[in-house]
Amino acid sequence: MKLIVAVLRKEDEADTIAELNKKGFFVTELATTGGFLKEKNTTLLIGTDDHKLDAVLAKTVTYAATPMESGNFCPGGNYSVPIDTQTGGCTVFVLNMEQLEKF
Repeated sequence: MKLIVAVLRKEDEADTIAELNKKGFFVTELATTGGFLKEKNTTLLIGTDDHKLDAVLAKTVTYAATPMESGNFCPGGNYSVPIDTQTGGCTVFVLNMEQLEKF
């Protein structure tokens, strides 16, 4: 078993928790402050089995509309193109855990 302690920006918490919940992970959210990211933070506690660790830590691809010039060569305007974005940041600690109980 692993305990993941993730410190992330307050602005990123809703999307992160929603994505983890979609993947079937339960999350405990703590409002925190500190010097990691120089603003209000959220600390997430996530307990998981060893073999599911990579699924929790997997990066997601963000889809953004990229404007393209209209004209003879690009009719149709905007298309969605996958863009791997780096915004904010997250500090993750992975700890070994002997036992996990849910009440």
